[in-house]
Amino acid sequence: MKGKVVLVTGANGGLGTYVTQALLDAGATVIGTSRKIQQSDFNNPNFTALAAEISTREGAKLLVDQVVARFGKLDILAHTVGGFAGGQSITDTDDATFQRMFDLNLKSVFHILRAAIPPLRQAGAGRIIAIGSRAALEPGPGVGAYSASKAAMVSLIRTVALENKVAGVTANVILPGTMDTPANRNAMLNADFSKWVRPETVASLVTWLAGDAGKDVSLGLAFAVPFVWLGVQRSDSEAHGSGVGFRLLILPGVAAFWPMFLFRWRRGILEPPVEKKPHRLSSKT
Repeated sequence: MKGKVVLVTGANGGLGTYVTQALLDAGATVIGTSRKIQQSDFNNPNFTALAAEISTREGAKLLVDQVVARFGKLDILAHTVGGFAGGQSITDTDDATFQRMFDLNLKSVFHILRAAIPPLRQAGAGRIIAIGSRAALEPGPGVGAYSASKAAMVSLIRTVALENKVAGVTANVILPGTMDTPANRNAMLNADFSKWVRPETVASLVTWLAGDAGKDVSLGLAFAVPFVWLGVQRSDSEAHGSGVGFRLLILPGVAAFWPMFLFRWRRGILEPPVEKKPHRLSSKT
């Protein structure tokens, strides 16, 4: 990834630290941001620390403008910012908790996307990788506000993928289960840590999606870990109908939940979606 300019939000957080280091190890120029971040957080000449507040549109735009002014471009956005609140049923969830989850998990990515998409489109092959949560697809009791905010985030990333496909920009969201971070261990002392997701596993997936191997994976694919990584790689030599074929990649470590618009599961066979012809609207209800 030498020559690639990457912006990592939440770069010195529990997961962001691993993502930032993995991208640096891959040779990328990484700009790491959070509310409090220092240059000394990463001992690498290709790392630049930029403290920023991305909870507002103005703060996100200022950050991206600084990156482009200093490095001339932006190739990749890796968004790792998020927050968690749980323990209450929907009926017991107060307005403040519900709003806080959407501020942390949805509005922050909304603001940074609006700021970053224009330079990513100019790059010609921009990449967007966001970290969501498995709860977006598999909500459980007591985490309604959190799950709803993460599900909305998935929808946002999928929309961005479709809106910017022609410009060559890919967008994907990774949905891990409980991450094995110091903060989570301190919060859940009696949990079985062996069942948790290793941050380095997610970081390696971020790097794969950001690199050349992941250039054809988009449409907001939602990956969930652990288990099996089902990756899709476009192959022009394996034509299927429209002249574009798909090859299934199975690698250890990650499981993927494919959006219904990408594949249909029929009788145990993965098939590309059938393109429907547009039809006229009927006056009948």
